[in-house]
Amino acid sequence: MEVITFNELRRIKDSLPSGSMQKIADDLNLSIDAVRNYFGGRHFENGESVGFHVEKGPDGGIVTLDDRTILDHALKLLKNEEK
Repeated sequence: MEVITFNELRRIKDSLPSGSMQKIADDLNLSIDAVRNYFGGRHFENGESVGFHVEKGPDGGIVTLDDRTILDHALKLLKNEEK
């Protein structure tokens, strides 16, 4: 499990280059809505829940992520973008 603030999770998402949500979805064999939901989206009609639990509080609240796979992939994309 990973604990992160909601605002930090959104900052990571907002820092990703254009097309990253689709790339993450393709690389991990997920729907794009599942990836969006991981970053706080509300696309539940076509996307699935991804173990995203929010507790209200400062800095947007605390988010507990059941699995770091999408977060790690996003951080890897950001690191590659810096090179």
